[in-house]
Amino acid sequence: MQSNSENDLECIGVKRHFGSVRAVDDVSLEIPKGSFFSILGPSGCGKTTLMRMIAGFESPDAGDIRIKGKSVIDTPPNRRNVKMVFQHLALFPMMNVYENIAYGLRCNGVSKSEIETKVRDVLERIALPDVANREITQLSGGQKQRIAIARCMVLDPDVLLLDEPLGALDLKLREAMKIELKLLQHQFDTTFVYITHDQSEALVMSDNVAIMNEGKFVQTGTPQELYHDPSAAFVAGFVGDTNRWDGKVKSVAKGVAEIETATGLTMRSSVRGERTPGVGDAVSVFVRPEFITTQKAGGAAPAIGKNKNVLEGRIDSILFNGANSRVLVRDGSEELVEADVVLTGGTADLRAQDAVRLIWSAEQTMCFAS
Repeated sequence: MQSNSENDLECIGVKRHFGSVRAVDDVSLEIPKGSFFSILGPSGCGKTTLMRMIAGFESPDAGDIRIKGKSVIDTPPNRRNVKMVFQHLALFPMMNVYENIAYGLRCNGVSKSEIETKVRDVLERIALPDVANREITQLSGGQKQRIAIARCMVLDPDVLLLDEPLGALDLKLREAMKIELKLLQHQFDTTFVYITHDQSEALVMSDNVAIMNEGKFVQTGTPQELYHDPSAAFVAGFVGDTNRWDGKVKSVAKGVAEIETATGLTMRSSVRGERTPGVGDAVSVFVRPEFITTQKAGGAAPAIGKNKNVLEGRIDSILFNGANSRVLVRDGSEELVEADVVLTGGTADLRAQDAVRLIWSAEQTMCFAS
């Protein structure tokens, strides 16, 4: 990989092993200037180890890390123009807001007048211009998050690393802070690298997301690409809600496979991934709840085209969430299938124990060779 000065951060074949454990296994990435880039994966997948190597707290066993086109492998953490925000923020409780933000500037020998200008400016940019003299204990959780970011951004880093910074917040504040962080990133026009195991955080905020598992990047792309066009079964199952079946291929033609699932259901699915399965091959099949239409059963079944899948069952329970409500349907094999529905509060709404027919298209069904 050639170094590109248009990229704020590059990792080239980075590896880090702890004994026999390959925590980071040949990872490469390029992050253009001013991007919001997330690394998303389950706990233990290696994302924190990768971030610690970018920050300089860990050394890679192989590969290179470049900031603004220059290798920083031999540069200690305090000499890298990279700052990091942790889940527990690490604000100084004995200092007020102004002193917290000014601390790094003072350590760098910046003059008192310049410190005052920079601190006032960064407080304006995070929309907290009047809190300079407040104690840290007087701030809300969201305000503390912004102050922690301001303390980093006042030092003009090339890259800001955020290690699950919303993990300690309650749900409602976490939802609000997703939007706040995206707006702050635009405000500063600095590259943010965000690690999380929460897919909603990554999808909402990011320009690009890398899905990481067992030390490797499985797929990197825009949130839309990862959601609608996953390259592997792991990505399809990890990003977004989905129904999953295991089965075997009965036939395959023109990118569409006919599959018999382990529960005896026959369905048609578009073939995804690098390898096209053959007859008899094991596959994993996925369909998202929002792509399934739920109809009350009864009367003659409607005409269904050959590229439609149909499943009959009974509503086991309803998960009410306003416009985002969902039904859990139990089919003849006692397997639960999730489908999104609109509940208006009227008499026509679906109810528990209703017999229903689920319909979805082969195009919106994804199968991957196992």
